[in-house]
Amino acid sequence: MIGFADEATIEVRSGNGGNGCVAFRREKYIPHGGPNGGDGGKGGDIIFTVKRNLRTLANIRHKHCFKARNGGDGQGWNRYGADGEDCVIPVPPGTTIRDAETDEIIYDFSTAKGDEQFTFLKGGNGGWGNVHFKSSTNQAPKQANPGQKGETRFLKLELSIMADAGLVGFPNAGKSSLLTYFTNARPKIAPYPFTTIIPNLGVLRVDDESDIIIADIPGIIEGASEGLGLGDTFLKHITRTACLIFMIDCSDENYLTAYETLCNELRNYSDSLMEKPRIVLCNKIDVDGAYEHAVEVAEKIRAEEPETAVIPVSVMMGRGMKEAQNQIVQLVNRQEKRIEAEEKGTDVFGAGFMQSRAYIDDDDDGVQYPGSEG
Repeated sequence: MIGFADEATIEVRSGNGGNGCVAFRREKYIPHGGPNGGDGGKGGDIIFTVKRNLRTLANIRHKHCFKARNGGDGQGWNRYGADGEDCVIPVPPGTTIRDAETDEIIYDFSTAKGDEQFTFLKGGNGGWGNVHFKSSTNQAPKQANPGQKGETRFLKLELSIMADAGLVGFPNAGKSSLLTYFTNARPKIAPYPFTTIIPNLGVLRVDDESDIIIADIPGIIEGASEGLGLGDTFLKHITRTACLIFMIDCSDENYLTAYETLCNELRNYSDSLMEKPRIVLCNKIDVDGAYEHAVEVAEKIRAEEPETAVIPVSVMMGRGMKEAQNQIVQLVNRQEKRIEAEEKGTDVFGAGFMQSRAYIDDDDDGVQYPGSEG
């Protein structure tokens, strides 16, 4: 499983053009009147635009019909009708627009850079008012054109996405519990002596307009890079994530070597994995002696990697989780800024890149995404 497809089927309607007006100028003491009906306004367009802060189609899937405004009708005194307002539909990068009936690809945003736009349906043109039909032989035309009708189409939107952050850790480290705590995912949780066998994906809601995809990547055991267990199958998925969240079980007897072992497995698979920004969560500090173990792990990692954040947490008791949330948001936010700067050809980064997008507001609408059921 390389990603999961977030899908939505919608109806889109461009606006009708406004009707032209039949009107005549009649004023006292003005002997020569004549037609002065204005034109109708143009109907609004249907426009898709990429928004980099969107990760899913959750903002679309609950609204089934998107309509642009109709153009206003023309009026007397050569007054034109107002143009209809466009309907702008924001989608995340990687969205593919298909015809719902034929499955034909209409537009693909998979290579979109910046806030790319695509005008799908044009609104109908406004009709001419009777002023356009005046001639030497027809000085009082009572004719005006109706506005053109807009178009209606049914579309299927598909989004193939990968996670912003990948959870890396041995079985029983608490990755599935962390995913449940932070996101809408509901993986099966139990003290299994084996690893999760499929990737679980969850959506961490940051605010009303942005969210973060977190993936529990299974198969990390010692020797995974050599094909032992499921690691050879799923290690490749970590290469598609923007950053990494290491989970260390500080109640385990191998707590002090776990991080080093995990790093070796990633490094043996691909050197590029260790170039990804990361944080380390020392889990299960509610267990006797585990907090002291977490302090040891933190001291060891900080001595070798001063830039890596190490946070003692207890997912079960909720200890340290607020700080962990904020660190994850900052990590993803910083990486997004870096990618944007690379696309623009700049590689100078200031302290402003550390700004968090927001504190977490766990206001999820209960949307369950494919692949996140566990």
